[in-house]
Amino acid sequence: MEIALLGSRWFGAQMLERLMARGHDLHVVAPTEDDRLAASARSAGVSVTVAHNPRRIRPEEIPGDVDLIVGAHLHAFTPEEVRRKARIAAIGYHPSLLPRHRGIAAVEWTIKLGDPIAGGSVYHMSDEMDAGAIAAQDWCFVYPGEDAGELWRRALAPMGLRLLAEVVDFVAAHGYCEARPQDERAITYAPAIKDETVGA
Repeated sequence: MEIALLGSRWFGAQMLERLMARGHDLHVVAPTEDDRLAASARSAGVSVTVAHNPRRIRPEEIPGDVDLIVGAHLHAFTPEEVRRKARIAAIGYHPSLLPRHRGIAAVEWTIKLGDPIAGGSVYHMSDEMDAGAIAAQDWCFVYPGEDAGELWRRALAPMGLRLLAEVVDFVAAHGYCEARPQDERAITYAPAIKDETVGA
């Protein structure tokens, strides 16, 4: 498939490796020239566009039409005119059991609120943050004494890579992406917490 990979950092670079191993035609959009995903893509001979605005993707940054847009550690808004460039779907990974903990600091709020269970969601991008239909989810226990960084590295990052790859595989095999609405009664939000961000 033709896939636009929008993302950053270690998680984005790991997703790039998985998509390359599956033989997809890729184009990467990264937030900065020196981002780890951008460097990995260039080393692999994959075309890279550096976003004009790291907080908002532009339609011209996606080359032509693609089958799928995949967000992997993406912190930029992807407006409708961008999402329409994907023939099948525009999906991303969020490290929570959506609709719980919508927002930038989902893992931190999981720890802050003492949640005994965490999880990850592959969701369809939409105009509202982390509000799109769910394509896949999984869960894990939060271990006593675990901090946000430990939970991300041990469970939620590997889970996200696996779930995204599974959804891409499903789309490649079936030509569509599953989508079930989020339960609006269960929404909570996870705004930024100063000096407690995770991810590498």
